[in-house]
Amino acid sequence: MRKFNIRKVLDGLTAVSAAASASSAAQQQQAGNRETEIQETLQSEHFQLCKTVRHGFPYQPSALAFDPVQKILAIGTQTGALRLFGRPGVECYCQHDSGAAVIQLQFLINEGALVSALADDTLHLWNLRQKRPAILHSLKFNRERITFCHLPFQSKWLYVGTERGNIHIVNVESFTLSGYVIMWNKAIELSSKSHPGPIVHISDNPMDEGKLLIGFESGTVVLWDLKSKKADYRYTHDEAIHSVAWHHEGKQFICSHSDGTLTIWNVKSPTKPFQTITPHGKQLKDGKKPEPCKPILKVEYKTTRAGEPFIILSGGLSYDTVGRRPCLTVMHGKSTAVLEMDYSIVDFLTLCETPYPNDFQEPYAVVVLLEKDLVLIDLAQNGYPIFENPYPLTIHESPVTCCEYFADCPVDLIPALYSVGARQKRQGYSKKEWPISGGNWGMITQSYPEIIITGHADGSIKFWDASAITLQVLYKLKTAKVFEKSRNKDDKPNTDIVDEDPYAIQIISWCPESRMLCIAGVSAHVIIYRFSKQEVTTEIIPMLEVRLLYEINDMESPDGEQVPPLPTPGTGSNPQSIVPQSHPSTSSSSSDGLRDNVPCLKVKNSPLKQSPGYQIELVIQLVWVSGEPPQQITSLAVNSAYGLVVFGNCNGIAMVDYLQKAVLLNLGTIELYGSNDPYRREPRSPRKSRQPSGGLCDINEGAAVPEDRCKSPTSDVKDNSFSRSRSSSVTSIDKESREAISALHFCETFTRKNDTSPSPCLWIGTTLGTVLVIVLNLPPGGEQRLLQPVIVSPSGTILRLKGAILRMAFLDTTGSLVPPAHEPWREHNVPEDKDEKDKSKKRRPVSVSPSSSQEISENQYAVICSEKQAKVISLPSQNCIYKQNITETSFVLRGDIVSLSNSICLACFCANGHIMTFSLPSLRPLLDVYYLPLTNMRIARTFCFTNNGQALYLVSPTEIQRLTYSQETCENLQEMLGELFTPVETPEAPNRGFFKGLFGGGAQSLDREELFGESAAGKASRSLAQHIPGPGGIEGVKGAASGVVGELARARLALDERGQKLGELEEKTAAMLYSADSFSKHAHEMMLKYKDKKWYQF
Repeated sequence: MRKFNIRKVLDGLTAVSAAASASSAAQQQQAGNRETEIQETLQSEHFQLCKTVRHGFPYQPSALAFDPVQKILAIGTQTGALRLFGRPGVECYCQHDSGAAVIQLQFLINEGALVSALADDTLHLWNLRQKRPAILHSLKFNRERITFCHLPFQSKWLYVGTERGNIHIVNVESFTLSGYVIMWNKAIELSSKSHPGPIVHISDNPMDEGKLLIGFESGTVVLWDLKSKKADYRYTHDEAIHSVAWHHEGKQFICSHSDGTLTIWNVKSPTKPFQTITPHGKQLKDGKKPEPCKPILKVEYKTTRAGEPFIILSGGLSYDTVGRRPCLTVMHGKSTAVLEMDYSIVDFLTLCETPYPNDFQEPYAVVVLLEKDLVLIDLAQNGYPIFENPYPLTIHESPVTCCEYFADCPVDLIPALYSVGARQKRQGYSKKEWPISGGNWGMITQSYPEIIITGHADGSIKFWDASAITLQVLYKLKTAKVFEKSRNKDDKPNTDIVDEDPYAIQIISWCPESRMLCIAGVSAHVIIYRFSKQEVTTEIIPMLEVRLLYEINDMESPDGEQVPPLPTPGTGSNPQSIVPQSHPSTSSSSSDGLRDNVPCLKVKNSPLKQSPGYQIELVIQLVWVSGEPPQQITSLAVNSAYGLVVFGNCNGIAMVDYLQKAVLLNLGTIELYGSNDPYRREPRSPRKSRQPSGGLCDINEGAAVPEDRCKSPTSDVKDNSFSRSRSSSVTSIDKESREAISALHFCETFTRKNDTSPSPCLWIGTTLGTVLVIVLNLPPGGEQRLLQPVIVSPSGTILRLKGAILRMAFLDTTGSLVPPAHEPWREHNVPEDKDEKDKSKKRRPVSVSPSSSQEISENQYAVICSEKQAKVISLPSQNCIYKQNITETSFVLRGDIVSLSNSICLACFCANGHIMTFSLPSLRPLLDVYYLPLTNMRIARTFCFTNNGQALYLVSPTEIQRLTYSQETCENLQEMLGELFTPVETPEAPNRGFFKGLFGGGAQSLDREELFGESAAGKASRSLAQHIPGPGGIEGVKGAASGVVGELARARLALDERGQKLGELEEKTAAMLYSADSFSKHAHEMMLKYKDKKWYQF
């Protein structure tokens, strides 16, 4: 083994400091020389930042709407977000600038428009006829609070109910108020001496548009005649009203109340309800009233041609059902089905075959919006099964704790993950197609596979297909199933590190080429997985226990026994390790009663059946030391070509050979420095070993122990943050802070200045900005790899940077990325037929560079990014050739070396919200955009960049926001986005029949223009509401002109949809002349303003 030479490291440090302090002229000259060698192709014009798509369940949903003709679903949230869903793969996210909660949504059915009512008393008209919906108009109410809105089918007049009990009418064409107002005191007159409360319901009689049903919160319902401007009937009830619904014939309506009752009223019998039902009330004897129940928050009344009507309601459970989950109740004839939900119900809608309220409704499904889920129930099948949800709404099934993003994966990966994931699907779903089927997909301009991996609080890991701005779950892995679950509360596991979620995933390390997966969990555990398409039963789960600790010399030993001191790496001797024990630890406490040598979690000791997919190769756990719990793991790396996994925390670093199931290295952070420690910390000599057995020996002599369970103690050291050291050697650093391992990178490179060829090694970055190297001496492949030990030798410090090291990568002499060596995936559970020689061939570094063979004369470049700066080091000389201070006042949260446009760059996200990219190797700034301030740790924990200009982060606990920093992707985004609006003919109105037409029994129409127009109703008070034009853009003008308005525009709809999009503006303007004057002028101004602008300038 090559001896460690302290002079070489000092030379390296001198070279680095010399490079840093050299004159700027010399640096520029040096940089100029390098640039002539490596042509950098990336320029600033290759970069542009924009959001692409948002996936996941809308966070804190508050409102729901459905267009029954377009078959589009809209969900509003408490933060002012709007999410629109069409067929699987067609989704859209919009945001109200105010951020106020959405209280109600109303589609202009089959018009490509939507009205949103917000908690700040604004109404907004959204144009959905463009790929990125925009607001055409807004109306801000100044004196009254909006509580309920109603837009009749094929009407342009929107009824707006307020907290004061008044109803105002808005023209959705011009978004102006009509002078027609229904005042609360006129509506109730003498029927009540007190104020009836806010408006909770407005709807017109399905058979007579001239009659408006108004529900007040206090329990009063009024049938208002719009023409005569007076109340026809008033219905009073002593229980508060939550919702009202019509029977389609317009002769009956149903109310839901706060005492858990439903009242059905005949329109012409206002004195008392025709029927009172308590769906969940216990019927008492002697004809007494049933006990009151919880409020029924919403009721819907839907009729069918062939059978009994459906009454569907949420809430209304009896008060004694403590702990019962929220329920949706479906009453059909004499049967009552109670469907339990996992979360509380926000809203629900019944999907019906017809958009006409005066026809048999023929309900076929119920869409239920829950606090954290969206459920669709099939009403047509017995037992009311749910539909299988095709949207990626289960990101938050368990809270996301970390995520990784991989673009340009091997093409066979997604099919492989999909095939093993298909076996995990639940059964018992509805056999029918998903009923929300509107919109069209965009064009697929990106052809490379993309995978997102999310780690969760319950220890699960999900693999998602993220190709072409869509998201679909592929496979779910449950890492917690390897551990014993505690049976009861008293039998708590030793999870003292965390109060809850002991299996939560902290770090994911994945090699897409070899499919090796390694995870680090919050209970200081590491699990290595192999991918297999075969089912296996593991009799004994392979396990290692590692005693990783940290100590600084106390000057006086509290124990009397003298133990030979641990030789320090870097002083000429070989690094040390401990022969792992060949049996599981039995001692759970030390001699002084402190918990010792026990892991936080208990691995199952029974056989484990492992389905096709990811299967456990090895479980590694850090153990308690002298009453102190193990510290959480801060960095992790796995390499399939070397068969090694390495991890570190604030105590030190451990390396494990997962093929031989042996611990190769177990060192405190300061021991990595050897005598080269700039802080002059001394590792303490080991005290009395608290191990039942195991001694010190040279790593070269340490034979690998083939047992399944073993553990690897090193010198027993107390935790500095719990036991204050009396040594003066720690005064140079903050006693409370530790030097943790923050970055790990396996590579094949030059480790010393006089190396003539690259060799396998591990680069280590610490939180104090130090970069250290460990040389790996691997035995030959095949049988020898499993029999001979891997020899590891720390070779000291390479360089220092400001701030914690975040990321390291290596470039070849042409400036191309040199990826870590990897082994191609093969089925591990099937005996291999090939020669053993092939195995050793596999363990070659795979490089994307044109010059994949490293000749002796060729050099490499190490790219190192820290929280504050980035450096490029020439190897083997170890000279710093480029340096860039990324930020002075903030710090980098995430840095990734990524490929883009056949070149590579360094992408950084700073805590001050800036996203920056730098060329490589020269570190020229290419992009610096203020994007998003760090508002919470979730963003810091989940932000990641990947190849081809893609990035993502968790924007809310339930949603992933994807963005791009590639100018090419930004340009193609419009094509890639799906279309929400598609031309569909409105179904024909129901036939009135001969006799109804003869005797006037059918639906009565109403000329609302005559009633609500300015000529009849006058102008509304200007102080009541303020009109705000929206930034709808030219497509917004087109959309408004060709569908949002009345009958004339509807006749021209066919023309509009025959591909005549932006070029035929004159025809559209001509159509607008028939609309109201104010709208025509407004649209013409918009047309002139945006005529010569491109879509991206809006």
